[in-house]
Amino acid sequence: MDLDTLRSFIRDIPDFPKKGIVFKDITPLLKDGPALRFACDQLAGSFRGMKIDQVVGIESRGFIFSPVLAYQLGAGFVPVRKKGKLPAAKEAVSYSLEYGEDSLEVHLDAIKKGTQVVIVDDLLATGGTAEAVIRLVEKLGGTVLGLAFLVELGFLKGRDRLKGYQVHSLIQF
Repeated sequence: MDLDTLRSFIRDIPDFPKKGIVFKDITPLLKDGPALRFACDQLAGSFRGMKIDQVVGIESRGFIFSPVLAYQLGAGFVPVRKKGKLPAAKEAVSYSLEYGEDSLEVHLDAIKKGTQVVIVDDLLATGGTAEAVIRLVEKLGGTVLGLAFLVELGFLKGRDRLKGYQVHSLIQF
């Protein structure tokens, strides 16, 4: 398996979730065992040898990869959820995304001062979601060591919003 083969598992779905958007569907990759294993191994490989306390996963497809990376890196997993999904005391942040506004939350006790964190999601588009999660992590006192994405839509320049942070993506469009 190589990255070009992995890229071939991503299919385009036009006009989803609304007209004019071309959705990058990762489900063909997810259902293929060797492709999924290769993707997870490659994402984790970007951070091997680093002292990582927690892998922060962004709802919802970030939850697919982040627990696997946490396991591979010997770290804990922290879910960042959409508003209203977490039961305990939480911190929230609102942000803009490519087709609207949203809010994310994390438990107040999930990240402590000095915690070394890697943030994981399936896709980097405009960078708004990742930037919001960085703000949440840092507000709680965590240090962001880097971010990992399966897919990056380079033409949307999301990486520009994440300057000063290590950004790793496997597949670029």
